[in-house]
Amino acid sequence: MRMALQTREQHIKRDKATSNICTAQVLLAVMAGAYAVYHGPEGLKKIAGRIHKAAVTLGEGLRALGISVKHDYFFDTLSLDFPGEKVKSLSEEAQINFYYPESGQVLISLNETTTLSDVCDILGVFASALGKEAALPDSLSGNTALPESLVRKTSFIQQEVFNRYHSETELMRYLKKLERKDLALNHSMISLGSCTMKLNAASEMLPLSMPQWSNIHPFVPVDQAGGYQKMLHKLEEYLTEITGFAATSLQPNSGAQGEYAGLMLIRAYHEARGDRHRDVCIIPASAHGTNPASAVMAGMKVVVTKTDEKGNIDVADLEEKVVANSEYLAALMVTYPSTHGVFESSIRKVTELIHEHGGQVYMDGANMNAQVGLTNPARIGADVCHLNLHKTFAIPHGGGGPGVGPICVAPQLVDFLPGNPVIKTGGDRAIPAISAAPWGSALVCLISYAYIRMLGSEGLTEATRIAILNANYLKERLEDAYPILYTGEMGRAAHEMIIDCRPFKKQGIEVTDIAKRLMDYGFHAPTVSFPVAGTMMIEPTESESLEELDRFCEALLSIRREIDESTEEMPNLLLKNAPHTAEMVTADQWHYPYSRQQAAFPLPYVSENKFWPSVRRVDDAYGDRNLICTCDPIEAYMESAE
Repeated sequence: MRMALQTREQHIKRDKATSNICTAQVLLAVMAGAYAVYHGPEGLKKIAGRIHKAAVTLGEGLRALGISVKHDYFFDTLSLDFPGEKVKSLSEEAQINFYYPESGQVLISLNETTTLSDVCDILGVFASALGKEAALPDSLSGNTALPESLVRKTSFIQQEVFNRYHSETELMRYLKKLERKDLALNHSMISLGSCTMKLNAASEMLPLSMPQWSNIHPFVPVDQAGGYQKMLHKLEEYLTEITGFAATSLQPNSGAQGEYAGLMLIRAYHEARGDRHRDVCIIPASAHGTNPASAVMAGMKVVVTKTDEKGNIDVADLEEKVVANSEYLAALMVTYPSTHGVFESSIRKVTELIHEHGGQVYMDGANMNAQVGLTNPARIGADVCHLNLHKTFAIPHGGGGPGVGPICVAPQLVDFLPGNPVIKTGGDRAIPAISAAPWGSALVCLISYAYIRMLGSEGLTEATRIAILNANYLKERLEDAYPILYTGEMGRAAHEMIIDCRPFKKQGIEVTDIAKRLMDYGFHAPTVSFPVAGTMMIEPTESESLEELDRFCEALLSIRREIDESTEEMPNLLLKNAPHTAEMVTADQWHYPYSRQQAAFPLPYVSENKFWPSVRRVDDAYGDRNLICTCDPIEAYMESAE
């Protein structure tokens, strides 16, 4: 099951939204899905059976040593009545870690990597602790510790996808088939405004497949993970310096979670000062939809302030809202550069106003790619910000994750950084853990660490300059063909800019038509209808060459020429029918007033690297609003229960 409209809801409902799911762990979910596809139901049952046999074998061996296993029934985890201090040093000498939740208790969990040899090693450790000789098994037990009532009798994952790809060759081809359906960065520029879809360099990704980094438990004793500790602490130092703040927590697992964490710090700060009544969060109308959703989740009341005709915060309206809510003001959430793609010259005035009335300033770090090395959140007067490591600092998006949304804070908030119940993290008055692991998605932090180390301060600053330059180059090339919605006082964009497609409505063309037609030219559409309906927000990042930027411009300029041939009475069918699939172009019949060449190969460069969309168009939010259940009917479950 899923929450329909979950992310779209943020932008539709805003302060009434119930979800701030922005960056999910989708890449990890895809990996888990691929694991199930490869092994299938029979493979998964064999793996589970082997794990359980190992656990039963260990339980029988421990009981033979006179050790009390607390539960008769278990699957993969044994809880022992045993003093941990008698076994801890011996186990660590044998390079085995147990878990000691409380005095006199030891917990041991096994998994599919556990071998008979490992079971024997564990028994040897306990035998040594007791001064006994262990009778080591020569095979895994055939007994079970599962109650008959819980043994599954029904089938599961019977769909074809889980019963077809059980060799590496077949799985490889299946995954490649899926990859070909995605127009990804390895094909062409992904200019999603606000998403910062930049290069994830192979040199940064390589360490993730090294077993020294990847085969380690999140709660391993810190003295056994010295390399990790050094990397994580250095990354915290780098991010603290880049933002100009006093400290950083890597714990939040996404940008949305970082927003929530930052607001919870602000709440804790006010409560520590006796200001429990401060619960109003002011948010500009131009803000990301996650901002009001996060504020509501943090228990705050949202007050929306206007933006002016240039897309900046309406300072007069803000001042009115701040004064009206002065006694209860907790925070302002602000994005800088703004979501409209401009550096707001009034930003210092805005942050000073909030501080004068006792509030704290939360800066959304979504647009940090326009700040690094040139300015920073502390300089503009912010108190806390989150950073999207999957944007500015080069971690892949991977269909929405894995995200890391660390929070960086000013000195007064350091004491409240999130803690962890197992491994000490955070400040002296830490808020409860925001995610389960002490350093969040620690493995992927390697990517941002490598990105920062290899670029250095000069490289990071140059990357920011090039990102801003690339956006303004696109603006200059496109502004005669497409209205540019907002520019700063100097007539420039920041690292992204918005083209206004609403004027084309009078010719029967919607922004969606332009987005779909871009696929025929080999490009993913920019961000559509956010933050303004009927527009496109374009962010080229620093990763793109002049040649690629020119190709993108040529595509949009060509589409503009196609729009010019359109009228409200007769909208251009090239755009209305886009994208054109291979099935459509190669069909025996062709009933359109333009050629197949115009449809599929509108410019010469397209033929060199053609991307074929798998399907034409879906009806936008129809599937979210009209859910189709793919599971068995309720009656089938009732029958099986009977």
